[in-house]
Amino acid sequence: MSDLRLRDFLELPYEEIEELNLNAKRERAERVPVDEIRERRCKYLSDEKRLKAVTVCFSDLEGRFHMLDYDKKFLLRSLDNLTFDGSSVRGFTEIAESDLKLDIDWRAFYWLPSDFFGPGKIVVFGRVQGRDGASFPSDFRARLQALCDELRTSKDLTPYASAEIEGFLFSGRDAERRYHEAGRFELNSTGGYFHSLPQDLLRQFMDCAAEVQRAMAFGNEKDHPEVGPSQFEMNFSYAEATIAADQIQLYKLICRQVAAKLGMTASFMPKPITGINGNGMHTNLSLARGDKNLFYDAKGRDQLSEMAWTFITRILNNADDICLVANASVNAYRRLDPSYEAPNEIKASPIDRSSMIRVPHGNERSARIEVRSVGPDANPYLLLYTLLRTGLEGPDPQAADDKRPRTRVLPDNIYAAMRQFKRSAFMREILGEDVHRKYAQLKQASAHRCPRELGKAIKPAEIMYHHEVTNQMLWSMF
Repeated sequence: MSDLRLRDFLELPYEEIEELNLNAKRERAERVPVDEIRERRCKYLSDEKRLKAVTVCFSDLEGRFHMLDYDKKFLLRSLDNLTFDGSSVRGFTEIAESDLKLDIDWRAFYWLPSDFFGPGKIVVFGRVQGRDGASFPSDFRARLQALCDELRTSKDLTPYASAEIEGFLFSGRDAERRYHEAGRFELNSTGGYFHSLPQDLLRQFMDCAAEVQRAMAFGNEKDHPEVGPSQFEMNFSYAEATIAADQIQLYKLICRQVAAKLGMTASFMPKPITGINGNGMHTNLSLARGDKNLFYDAKGRDQLSEMAWTFITRILNNADDICLVANASVNAYRRLDPSYEAPNEIKASPIDRSSMIRVPHGNERSARIEVRSVGPDANPYLLLYTLLRTGLEGPDPQAADDKRPRTRVLPDNIYAAMRQFKRSAFMREILGEDVHRKYAQLKQASAHRCPRELGKAIKPAEIMYHHEVTNQMLWSMF
């Protein structure tokens, strides 16, 4: 115990953490010059003696969240040469060309509650670069930010996004990684939609996670149990697209960390259990010019502008091509089962929740579109990049020969989605030939590890080889 008293690592009250994170978020939204922010952050790291390490995070092509802890002093000395082995990250590089670099995005800087993340640490997002310093094509965070910067510079457009992310809370730590041992998940709450007792395990978890989110400047809105037993949803406010994608990654990290601290597992698999509703990630999008919401028109159909309806039409027209991005795993296609309120119909509606796109009731500030078909295991950067480019420049629908309109549905298995993705010239164009090929190969590897004729029941293989299960030993058991 005497050794513990000698340590003096940074531990801040939640209110102070929230104030620091809100200021950082405001600077980011107001586009304070990056050099100014970098100088201030480096000075803070140097002066704050209680900080011991900086966690630099990035996402791979499939959206897995990777974190590297750097000693603070080493980081400040080595900012121009933070290297890592890209061959150890699935879908990044081959062994012969393994070295990659990280460039710090000083705008995306977060203070962490020490009771859940440990004292003396902060988190900052990194940009992945090749050895030559060029942006790495598989780093879609950098590509999304570049797209947002280009839209702002060339068209004075700012894309906004938010996500409604559902998850399940299971008993025991590492329930997904240990599924091959137990063969099932254990639910810890049987309350219904909007209902759980004030101090049951699900409510305790949501209360803790909400406090952490609030401290990290998410702008909490509401949280509640979902339709499935032991299922939850925690909503936070919209933000510019890259900030929104960062928050999606941090949201899942927070939920997993809080659950682990409580001896449980937060799972974002789209359909972990046969026979009950799956998890979705309803993705809300809008475009603005200054303070004007360009998706709003008081006199438009469902109070959406012509621009918004064009955006919707292009997404619907290319729904098959982009389905593999929005539904990125074998398991994701279980959720698109129409027996469980699945949004698998390729249409838009203000009321029909089986529609791929819903038009929520909104006003001049909140008018938006909601893409409901997205699974919570999608790479949020790749997803928003794809949706924005599709809505703004995707091929328009051709005149239909059919005299009777018919409702199309999304692919109901990953093989059908892969076929559409592989033959899509548009996806090849916006992702690039090499990334398009790599992504298809990753999806094919996952699909081949699971039964081709899937049936209705969730199979152990699709959980063991789900791309968010990072246990390397399990992945080699093929």
